[in-house]
Amino acid sequence: MRAVLRTPLRASGLDPATAIKHSNSPFSKSAAIASSVPCRFASSSVKASTLISRRCAQRQTLSSVSRNNYSTKTSPLFSAGEASGNGGKQSGSNGSRRKVIKYAVVGGVVGVGAVVFSDDIQHLYRATERTGRVVGTLAVCINDYRKTLKIEAATPEEQTQNIKACHKRCAERTLRVLEKNGSIFIKLGQHLSSMGYLLPLEWTTTFIPLQDKCPVSSIESIGEMFVADTGHRIDELFSDFESEPIGAASLAQVHIGTLKETGQKVAVKVQHPALAEWVPLDLALTRFTFAMLKRFFPEYDLEWLSREMDYSLPVELDFRMEAENATRAAEYFKKHSDVPLVIPGVNWAQKRILVMEFISGRRPDDLEFLDSNNIDRDEVSATLAHIFNEMIFGDNAPLHCDPHGGNIAIRKNPNGRRHNFEIILYDHGLYRTIPRDLRRNYAKLWLAVIDADVDRMREYARKVAGITDEQFPLFASAITGRDYTVLTKNVASTRTADEKEHISGALGEGMLQQLVELLGRVPRIILLILKTNDLTRSLDENLHTRQGPVRTFLILARYATRTVFEEQIETINESGGLLRPLNFLRFLCAWTGFLRVELKLSIYETLLSLKSRFGSLK
Repeated sequence: MRAVLRTPLRASGLDPATAIKHSNSPFSKSAAIASSVPCRFASSSVKASTLISRRCAQRQTLSSVSRNNYSTKTSPLFSAGEASGNGGKQSGSNGSRRKVIKYAVVGGVVGVGAVVFSDDIQHLYRATERTGRVVGTLAVCINDYRKTLKIEAATPEEQTQNIKACHKRCAERTLRVLEKNGSIFIKLGQHLSSMGYLLPLEWTTTFIPLQDKCPVSSIESIGEMFVADTGHRIDELFSDFESEPIGAASLAQVHIGTLKETGQKVAVKVQHPALAEWVPLDLALTRFTFAMLKRFFPEYDLEWLSREMDYSLPVELDFRMEAENATRAAEYFKKHSDVPLVIPGVNWAQKRILVMEFISGRRPDDLEFLDSNNIDRDEVSATLAHIFNEMIFGDNAPLHCDPHGGNIAIRKNPNGRRHNFEIILYDHGLYRTIPRDLRRNYAKLWLAVIDADVDRMREYARKVAGITDEQFPLFASAITGRDYTVLTKNVASTRTADEKEHISGALGEGMLQQLVELLGRVPRIILLILKTNDLTRSLDENLHTRQGPVRTFLILARYATRTVFEEQIETINESGGLLRPLNFLRFLCAWTGFLRVELKLSIYETLLSLKSRFGSLK
């Protein structure tokens, strides 16, 4: 597998010198508008008049320059006419010619200026339209919530129903805006739809359709982007390039192509060209929205969401970073050959274009495909648990922070040693590495959760995220997706519909305010771990396994136990090694404790695996 090339296009056999550096920002058109959105929307007319004045001044300057150039170029012609001795006839002919040229030049300058002027006016109009949708809907929703909260309900149940109805109305209004504006608003909606640990069901379920409603950019705009970014047309790089994408997401779409130099079939991921125009404005609108929510409802501070987008989106929009992440993850999992994970190899990358090995599969929730190919759902669930627990607890492991169903595929592999399938992992734009101390305390937190040891849970919640005793029950529910009463009994039991409804109801009855405040204070990496946990939990539930979450919790416990054991060995080595008698005793205690837990969990997991395969062993 080839590593990401520092010089774009080298891997495809092209001259690296032809690669275009992204020296001119693609965001220049909306930068002026974006910078002012959170502060003053009322200044749009002032900005428009300023822009018009500036364009008029530019047009006048351009016209005067053209007239000066015209005079310089035509004066020799006039002199030659006088010297020829043809008198007024020749002079008149030259004068007519000069008039035609003058009108043509002036007309051309005016025409070009009008086109440029028109483009800017159209951009300003569309920007105002996008802004108006967001601001208008925000105002309506804020007013709706304020009115609903002022209603004096006869019973608590009636109050709950009123709030749920308000949630639904506002979610549907917001959905329409996200769909119309597109761009990163689709990405935001997809992210919100996966935040079951934070938002009421009325919001998350309403946004689910956004998972399948992604824009598709025209092949013409993609072709223009290729020329701008690489200096080459599509047909100069590929002998075949399918104009219809095989998949589209909020930020990019994927085409199938064949490299001209090697004949290799590849997947070509291309960013939506329109993002360059709207990303700055849309990020500013996102900041403005959450700032206004905080102003009218101070107890619901969601500004951490916009801060996370400000940080992560520019990284996700640079496909060179994604190429590096994919290569790093592939190299890391080479050490774990027992895990049937496939990461497509990278051919070459530009900022907005990524060419990778073409590998296809089916969605992990395609149960008909799994069953018809005799692929065990429980084994798929266990494999996913191994992959993502290794990413979380592995030493210096890269963590994929967006593992939803569209970024994972399953393909049949009848020649596999232990499994008859492989997991394909796509979209490596959002990655993090968990710091060692945080990873170790997080492992101890989960071991305490599995043991239902509330005191240790509180201790490590404080070390992991600065959680107080008052905040702890809420944090424990957020990180596990379980009701707190379940955590004190058996976290590995299957989540029931009643439990999910109870959590959603609690969010509507006041817990939401506390959770929003809590998540605004925890480290950013914890938010991403929460997101990853929630997505992988959703993947597992969609598989409808026979074992429920029991096996996945056993796998988590094995990785957490290994992490704690590694810390104990490191402490022993730092304090003089095994040559010191006391350290040797510590090592024996740590080693026997680890083996005891590892053996117990390994046997239990093996029994579950056999039970899954044969359906008779208990």
